[in-house]
Amino acid sequence: MAKNQLSYSEAYSKLQEILSQIESNKLDIDELSFKIKEATSLLKVCKDKLFVANEETKKIIDNID
Repeated sequence: MAKNQLSYSEAYSKLQEILSQIESNKLDIDELSFKIKEATSLLKVCKDKLFVANEETKKIIDNID
């Protein structure tokens, strides 16, 4: 599944997994580098989805008035 097709929940869950792996201190430097890049990509997915949800919420609220 491509990163942009992940749901917010899936991306967030994967971020939690990566954080646990990093906190375990069992990753070698190559794995750590890969995990940080993956986390950065997942954070962008979450940020983009939150932005869209925020904009949609603003539109709904504006239409109420």
